[in-house]
Formats: sequence, structure tokens, C-alpha cells
Amino acid sequence: MEDSIQFNIEHQIAFITLNRPAVFNSFNREMALSLQNHLDHCKENKDVRAVLLTGAGKAFCAGQDLKEMTSENPLSFPAILNEHYNPIIQRIRALPKPVVCLVNGVAAGAGANIALACDITIAKASASFIQAFSKIGLIPDSGGTYILPRLIGWQRATALMMLGEKVSAAEAASMGMIYKSVPDKAAEKEAWQLAQKLAKMPTQGLALTKRALNYALNNDLDKQLAIESELQDIAGRTYDYQEGVQAFLDKRPPIFKGE
Repeated sequence: MEDSIQFNIEHQIAFITLNRPAVFNSFNREMALSLQNHLDHCKENKDVRAVLLTGAGKAFCAGQDLKEMTSENPLSFPAILNEHYNPIIQRIRALPKPVVCLVNGVAAGAGANIALACDITIAKASASFIQAFSKIGLIPDSGGTYILPRLIGWQRATALMMLGEKVSAAEAASMGMIYKSVPDKAAEKEAWQLAQKLAKMPTQGLALTKRALNYALNNDLDKQLAIESELQDIAGRTYDYQEGVQAFLDKRPPIFKGE
């Protein structure tokens, strides 16, 4: 039996692949807990400076495996959210390293919202996104009601959540839901190059940028200015800042260490 998550590290990039292609990479408990463990490993492993998340086969992720929900002793919805999906979203947002997501096919339900929680999300042109919850009488979860309105606005997010309309990759990019749509044949290479570029950057500074953006979701201007001052002070004491300044003065490319 294949692992539900494929994981490997190459060139300081952690490749995480959702690997239940026969069921469109829908989540069961084992897969959710495995993804959490791999994200924890990415946080602790100093050799990892960026993460690339994608799916195996034709889909990125179809959300929850409904067969698990209709088994003999199914978990309750609070248990599934509090033990499976919420910790995944929290780990992605708290991970002090950039997370790139390549949406390689349909991203539905929780699968869509996991993709949107990543730092930079690109999608194959043939991919699509759907807030499928309303089709079975549920509400969007996995941070969807928090993240999606902030990406595309209240009215559009409400319509997509209530109507469950499919959004193409091009439409998602146009409305600001994702970073960009990429032709299918070029998508994997572009995602790899993007992750590779981030891994070579001053990742301590990127982590602090991510932290500032997390605060910005709820702060007013004065609080955010104070956060920027605090985090800039931390950034200014990193090795990478010193290296960046010295490289500029020396007129040479910087060599960052993520320290």
C-alpha cells in the first residue's frame, strides 16, 4: 500500500504530494495526520527552506473522503475539523518558510481551501476550484470563510460558496484567488523554479513577511505599523540582512543562508 503522502527533500525544497489519486486525493484520517506530521518536519528541518505542495494524478484534492463519513463509526464534524483540517491550515500559515502550491487538477471543498491557505498558489490551466460544500448541505470550512472573502471580496466569495460554481484556473487568477494560471505542460517546471527561487532567498525575512501578513488580516493600521517595526528589527539582525547589504556594496550576488 502506497503512502497517502509522498515526501522528499531536494535542493532544500520539501516536496509534498497528496497521494490518493484513485479517490482524487480526498482526505481520510491517515492522510490528514500524515500531512500534519510532514509539515511539522518541514518546520523543524533546517535543510528545508521552501515547500512545494501538489497532488498526484488528475486532481489536486477533492476534499473529505465521504466514504469515511459514512463508515460504521464515523467521526463527528467537530472532530474532523479540529483534528484534521484546522491543524493543517494552522500549520501552513504558521510555517516559517514559504509554501508554494501547484494545483494540478480540481481543488474542491477542503482541498480548495488548503490550496488557498498556501503562500503562493499557481494552477495548471486545466485545473479548477469549487466550494462544493453547499451541494451537500454543509458550510465552507478549512478556513474558507476567513480566507476567500479576503482574497476576492465579500460578494464574490458569498456567491461562490452558496452557488458552488466551478471556477477555472484563469478565472481564479483574474479575480485574485491565486497567483497565476500556467499552461499545463509548463506548470510543474514553473512551480519547481518558483520554489527553488524562494529557497535561495533570505528565508528568515520571508518568514517574517508571512508573519506580518498573518497579523494584517485582523490588525488596524496603528497595530500593523507597530508589528512592522518589531519584525523589521528582527529582520535587521539576521545574517541574511548583513549579507544582502554587503553583497550590494560589493556589487556581487548575495549568498543567503536562511539565517
